[in-house]
Amino acid sequence: MHAARAEIVGNVWRLVAKEGDLVDTGDVVAVLETMKMEIPVHAGGPGTVRLRVREGEIVQEGDVIAEIG
Repeated sequence: MHAARAEIVGNVWRLVAKEGDLVDTGDVVAVLETMKMEIPVHAGGPGTVRLRVREGEIVQEGDVIAEIG
């Protein structure tokens, strides 16, 4: 099982991947917003997306945005 994790504290501005989507390593799963900057969150490996957050949610560094398996 792989994960897409937040690298910063921020707001989940946009979920690019949807529940059940197939992604490859490095695909953008979500976009975080912090201090007016948009930070992409990438899939840590190939597989099917299981989202763990919602748009508008505040996440901390290291939080799992999506499980990929």
